[in-house]
Amino acid sequence: MVRPSKKTQIPNLQEAIKETAWKQIAETGAAALSLRAIARELKITAPAIYNYFPDRDALVTALIIDAYTSSGDYQFASRDAQAGGDLVERLRAIGFSYRQWALDYPQRYQLIFGTPIPGYQAPMMEVLPSAARSLSALVSVIEELRIVNRLNADGFPAVQPGYEQMFDVWRGFAGDYDIFSLSIAMIIWSRVHGLVSLEVAGNMPPFGVDGSALYRYEIESIIGQFIK
Repeated sequence: MVRPSKKTQIPNLQEAIKETAWKQIAETGAAALSLRAIARELKITAPAIYNYFPDRDALVTALIIDAYTSSGDYQFASRDAQAGGDLVERLRAIGFSYRQWALDYPQRYQLIFGTPIPGYQAPMMEVLPSAARSLSALVSVIEELRIVNRLNADGFPAVQPGYEQMFDVWRGFAGDYDIFSLSIAMIIWSRVHGLVSLEVAGNMPPFGVDGSALYRYEIESIIGQFIK
């Protein structure tokens, strides 16, 4: 009698591997991620994991892509929930969903933006499609504001010569938006990202553990600065 393989005993083994990896990251950090430890947790052999992820770096890359995808999904859902509303409300919704996702999934946020994993270098062309998409909900609203002449950004610096190609690559994955809209979106993202990173890391004093009031203030400051 042929015994069923370990692979068939776990429905969707690939997802089980990734979920176990997230648990391991939460407990011991991304730098300690171990395929053998994941195999022990799932009670499978290491070669069963290698069928999906040939090494640790391949698993980390898959986790990063999933994290970017999840972040993008949050923002698109928030934007689309305001589809019939004012563009400013859509911008607010995207901003708040960015923070909420980070608070709901701090390990995913830190894997993307936290301390680099020693010896790991993300393969840019694999990660870029999901990374670009994670920003494109914001860019899409900024683009709409630009089209209807509601952006207030006089004196905003132009893209430095020679760097336009980087935006062309980004647009190839996330949509054919104007470079000006992309630039405004990047500065807005950098501002909210800074606050979220501090809050996720627990570095918000003197504002306390909850950074919601300060974050809301910054969102309103951004709206007041950039939108007519």
